[in-house]
Amino acid sequence: MVAKLTVIFFIILCLLLGLYLTLLPWVNFGVIGDWGDNYLLAFVSEKANVPILRQTVASGWIRGAVTGLGALNLLLAFWEMAHFRQSVEMLEGREVKSKK
Repeated sequence: MVAKLTVIFFIILCLLLGLYLTLLPWVNFGVIGDWGDNYLLAFVSEKANVPILRQTVASGWIRGAVTGLGALNLLLAFWEMAHFRQSVEMLEGREVKSKK
């Protein structure tokens, strides 16, 4: 039972993280603000005295890289869903039966 819950929570974590990383750079959320123009980023770049940090994070290249990480997380979640039984068996220490 613990192994099944572990795999389920891992799948949920990958799905949520993948959705956030895929959508966050491109969607303007009311609380957070725009990806390249948020308070935390402005504060960190001002305190570190690195104004180019704000421009770098706001660039399309960084947004694309973060979106790519989100897509990888989504792929991992779907792979885990497809191989749920094998993941549970590996966590329980049983030998995984391969399909031939």
